[in-house]
Amino acid sequence: MKVLVIGAAGKTGRLVVDRALAKGYSVKALIHDTDALAEAPLSDGVHIVQGDVHDARTVREALAGCDSVIDTLGGKKPFLRTEMEASAARVVLQAMQELGIRRLVVISVLGAGDSHHQAPFWYEHLLLPTFLRGGLPDKNAMEAEVQASGVDWVVVRPPMLTDDVPTGHVKVVQQHETAHSITRGDLAQFLVDQVDDNSHLGTAVVVANR
Repeated sequence: MKVLVIGAAGKTGRLVVDRALAKGYSVKALIHDTDALAEAPLSDGVHIVQGDVHDARTVREALAGCDSVIDTLGGKKPFLRTEMEASAARVVLQAMQELGIRRLVVISVLGAGDSHHQAPFWYEHLLLPTFLRGGLPDKNAMEAEVQASGVDWVVVRPPMLTDDVPTGHVKVVQQHETAHSITRGDLAQFLVDQVDDNSHLGTAVVVANR
């Protein structure tokens, strides 16, 4: 199994790379700025492709030979309005369809789609209208692109991310439940597990430790 990790230089993306390697997968990493790897390089054995995820030629090069994609893109300033993730999804999905690649696992956020009612009060009424106000419409647009694509997709909506030690346990939060937080390590493992797990195909799931 060969997996392309998009956004592999980010905090969560790096952990996804490590978890995928630990599972025995071959890993390619699409990275916009390799300067980010100077002080903290990725693990040995990762095939790095440098370039812009909005460039169709670069994306096709990165996808060549892959069986699945894990998209960990996320804006560093989610309070600013952007269309980065939705436009990137269009390019990636077009290339996947051209190359016959079926599986896409992508990070969204708690609050996207119909998940706002699964957020705790402080998240729904403080975080969503302030810190996440710019990025949330982009996440919604990205999800719409993915859901209309016809590929085998899983959208994962995490709540607040922490850098705590992974617990080894991820809860898929049901519609009547509330999600509070999840460690990046646990989120990364869940994302990698969706590459060969069909339990959540075609669904957007909220995940949490608690």
